[in-house]
Amino acid sequence: MQLDLLPDRTAGAAENMATDLLLLQRYPAPAHARFRHYDWRSPAFTFGFGQKIAYVSGQLDLLAPGEHLDLTRRPTGGGVVDHRDDWTFSLVIPRGHLLYDARATESYRRVHADLAAALRDQGRPVVLKDTCEASADDATCATGPTVCFIRPELHDVLHAGTGAKVAGAAQKRTKHGLLFQGSIARSALGDLDWEAFAGTFTSRLAATLGAEAVATPWPDFAEGELDGLAEQYSATEWIEYR
Repeated sequence: MQLDLLPDRTAGAAENMATDLLLLQRYPAPAHARFRHYDWRSPAFTFGFGQKIAYVSGQLDLLAPGEHLDLTRRPTGGGVVDHRDDWTFSLVIPRGHLLYDARATESYRRVHADLAAALRDQGRPVVLKDTCEASADDATCATGPTVCFIRPELHDVLHAGTGAKVAGAAQKRTKHGLLFQGSIARSALGDLDWEAFAGTFTSRLAATLGAEAVATPWPDFAEGELDGLAEQYSATEWIEYR
């Protein structure tokens, strides 16, 4: 297998989410895993597909009162994510790979284990959260609406000294593969060599996937496909879907 390392891009929230979904559903080399790091054109928040807009709006009033934000609903689940100072990435694992078939908690753990190891290589004392506060009859540790970086979930990356959440993610499985959207809090890590981290992280991911990491140019999607999907992600109907 090959792990395609795509070039960095900077875009608005809707375009970033649309791009991730196209990498999952329309990639011209579907047997390849693919990874990208991306930035945000302006202060942005995203929130999970299943979250209610009333809850999200209330959290934004607390987290960024009066601030003009680029906001959209993600294709994945998870909580409200503040992208104003994070290092964001997405990973697509193709259908048929062992991690595509694994339980969600296991794919989450494996990717975050590689992320944590790459941060430790940079001298950052991080660990995975290995327990959850679920009840005895809730083995999945499922929770209600959350704000990422405020309440850590099972297999999130934590600072070993303070217990602060360093990295979290959300996932979506379809017939095409598994989309993993991750966010790392820059403020929790201080002055980090992000280029070196990215190289180590992707090397570890490639080893976990049994793949060769290869720098790969952007694929050619169908004409107008990205623009049309980005328009959907920026529409009020999508953002206020629930």
